[in-house]
Amino acid sequence: MNPPTEPTFQDSPELPPPPVPPSPAPAAVASAEPDRLQNLESLIRQLGGEVLRERRSERRWKLVLRLGWFGLVLAIIWGVMSQRGHVNSPSGPHTALVEVRGEIAVDSAASAENLVASIKSAFEDQTAKAVVLRINSPGGSPVQAGIINDEIRRLKALHQKKVYAVVEEMCASGAYYIAVSADEIYVDKASIVGSIGVLMDGFGFTGLMDKLGVERRLLTAGANKGMLDPFSPQNEKQTAYAKAMIDQIHQQFIAVVKQGRGDRLKETPDTFSGLFWNGEQAVQLGLADHFGNLDYVAREVIQAEEVIDYTPQENVAERLAKRFGASIGAGAAKALTQIGTLR
Repeated sequence: MNPPTEPTFQDSPELPPPPVPPSPAPAAVASAEPDRLQNLESLIRQLGGEVLRERRSERRWKLVLRLGWFGLVLAIIWGVMSQRGHVNSPSGPHTALVEVRGEIAVDSAASAENLVASIKSAFEDQTAKAVVLRINSPGGSPVQAGIINDEIRRLKALHQKKVYAVVEEMCASGAYYIAVSADEIYVDKASIVGSIGVLMDGFGFTGLMDKLGVERRLLTAGANKGMLDPFSPQNEKQTAYAKAMIDQIHQQFIAVVKQGRGDRLKETPDTFSGLFWNGEQAVQLGLADHFGNLDYVAREVIQAEEVIDYTPQENVAERLAKRFGASIGAGAAKALTQIGTLR
């Protein structure tokens, strides 16, 4: 048995050193440096271009917004200044037209405030040979209609100028109240004319309240302060009072019709009953005079074929305020309108 040999330390074979990457040649290093600079310069130019484009775009939008607001202000000013002007300017003898359309009420286009102003302008224009009221209205407030009727009769006497009413589809109730102020009334054979009467309508909810178990608690100072309250039972005395009041207004209406139509009116038991008739029947009953439209009256009756519209046009400011539903805009439009009407 051989004795164990003692471990010996022998020199291990040497490993080859790791490869060392070749260092770039000086010429390659020199050429890469300008490339990096060019790329950096190109990036800076791109960023600068983007910033400039954004700023130009902002300036354009600011300019567009400013021009838009400027145009809106001009439109409002133009609307206020032209609110009571004519659609056309009179160039010589012509027929003056005033439209009576829709409900006759305080806040409508056919209010006394609007129509009286335009009718007065038509009368005062010396080149207007006559005034035509073109009517298409179911009626409305007897107060507003009465104001218009009174003013037309006053202006007729003052200026010695004739007025003609031309009915389109409808001339009923308060609209006929206005029409009888004219010297002559022209209709279409199918127009609706008349309805000489007065009404006061409402609702009563007492039966429904009883079914629902709802109790009405109304406190008044004055025995008649709650008169015609829809949630309280009818009071015979108060109902009779209201009926007497509208009967009196009805008599006022009848008197105005008789005054305006005179001997031409062929009165029947139904004339003042609130009935209405077509245009052909209205001529037969003396409620109207002849058949004809605006062009016919201007050409054949007045003999001034050119028609100038004196009807007040809708205010641009108010139309914009309504369209956008801006309460601030509506208040500004109202203020501008009031300023524009100062004399």
